[in-house]
Amino acid sequence: MGDSQYSFSLTTFSPSGKLVQIEHALTAVGSGQTSLGIKAANGVVIATEKKLPSILVDETSVQKIQNLTPNIGVVYSGMGPDFRVLVRKSRKQAEQYHRLYKEPVPVTQLVRETATVMQEFTQSGGVRPFGVSLLVAGYDDKGPQLYQVDPSGSYFSWKASAMGKNVSNAKTFLEKRYTEDMELDDAVHTAILTLKEGFEGQISGKNIEIGIIGNDRKFRVLSPAEVDDYLQEVE
Repeated sequence: MGDSQYSFSLTTFSPSGKLVQIEHALTAVGSGQTSLGIKAANGVVIATEKKLPSILVDETSVQKIQNLTPNIGVVYSGMGPDFRVLVRKSRKQAEQYHRLYKEPVPVTQLVRETATVMQEFTQSGGVRPFGVSLLVAGYDDKGPQLYQVDPSGSYFSWKASAMGKNVSNAKTFLEKRYTEDMELDDAVHTAILTLKEGFEGQISGKNIEIGIIGNDRKFRVLSPAEVDDYLQEVE
């Protein structure tokens, strides 16, 4: 039987020291669409595939990259509804910090609070872990920052990272292309080329989504037309 007999109890460790439900959550992340993030010298880029279940779906109604604050954005791989809940909780935390201290929440602190919520869902009966991993991009007094948060509640700062279906190929590609002095536009080009590596079909501004934050400290999602302009530059 191995660990499988412990896979239905969230709060019970298997003999090998694992919480098997968390591994199931990571499997849900691994079957999600590819997302990635790249920290440049003067900003951060996050990008993701946005493949729709049907051509009849209005693509403008599907948003995989969201603002948490004016200077922090987030993208996910995994289960969309779980992501929506985490976005709402994170925005609430950011607003509470702003009301108390009258200044924007630091990126690290908001990441830590979000990771704490995800960790709490690994140790309570009657709930399940969130089936998403997050890439959080922000810019504060410490400069550009990129964090990945996993269903277990662990989080790490990254120079570049990827998650989802094509994660191994995407990370290999990023390792080859990444440089410390990369500018924001170069990071956008690299993000597009990385998504292209495992993309099935024709890539365009309608089926990928890109968010950027630069020296102006304002996070924004590029329009499909802007993405298409970048696509022309890398072809």
